[in-house]
Amino acid sequence: MHQHSSSFRVRYAETDQMGVVYHGNYAQFFEIGRTEWLRSMGVTYKYMEKTGIMLPVISLSCKYLKSALYDDVLTVTTYLKKKPAVKIEFDYEITNQHNELICTGNTVLAFINNTTNRPTRCPEYILDKLNF
Repeated sequence: MHQHSSSFRVRYAETDQMGVVYHGNYAQFFEIGRTEWLRSMGVTYKYMEKTGIMLPVISLSCKYLKSALYDDVLTVTTYLKKKPAVKIEFDYEITNQHNELICTGNTVLAFINNTTNRPTRCPEYILDKLNF
């Protein structure tokens, strides 16, 4: 299974009045995970868009297990679920600096040709890096 971990510190603006991370920010944390997962293979969203591929999220789920707080250092570990085709699916685990599991999640994204706005297959330059 292809995986990658990225760490970041919770900023004040990401929390509510109680210093707890607002639930909607977890979608952004998952985005950090998958963009850094791609970057670790030498691929960026910017490059994908330049080559005519968009990658919109078509499904997102999150299970909250413990509150993340202001100034916590979180680590998002991103796992590729299976070989991508027209869609690519990721699982996520977010832990805090004490290695406590904060949440788990899943996203499904579709490869879209930005000229035709139609689904397309996963680019070969990604499949080549995955060695499937």
